[in-house]
Amino acid sequence: MRIAVRKGPHDLSFLTNYRPNFCSECGEKIVRLRWRIWTSRRFCDKCFRRFVKTHWSQRVCVTIVILCFGILIGRGCRRERPPLVIQRTASVPTQNSSRPVTIEQTYLCGAKTKKGTPCSRRVHGPVRCWQHKGAAAMLPQEKLIIGE
Repeated sequence: MRIAVRKGPHDLSFLTNYRPNFCSECGEKIVRLRWRIWTSRRFCDKCFRRFVKTHWSQRVCVTIVILCFGILIGRGCRRERPPLVIQRTASVPTQNSSRPVTIEQTYLCGAKTKKGTPCSRRVHGPVRCWQHKGAAAMLPQEKLIIGE
């Protein structure tokens, strides 16, 4: 006579943890009201005290191995960074060319801000800063020139 074992949503025995009836060291019957994650599955409370150090050292070692394995996988999957390229312009003054050096005057933006005061950003030429493009200056052009 064969007993048919049905597997399906009604059979949830695969979700329960293994709960032995007897200690694997001394053979004593294990009676626990609550099975916790941290309780031993193989030993009774008396025998477990002898194997606590071994039990926790195994768990710590397995955790360290899994952590190291994860770090190695993470480093292996990392994309290689593009090389850092620093470009500098070589401006070597030649003595043969005696071009006149033009000094550009620095101006203030001078547009009206939300506070009602003129903007104090420095700009090159009699123009407005990026925030006040198109706005009129509050002060005359002569007062916007910065004398350096």
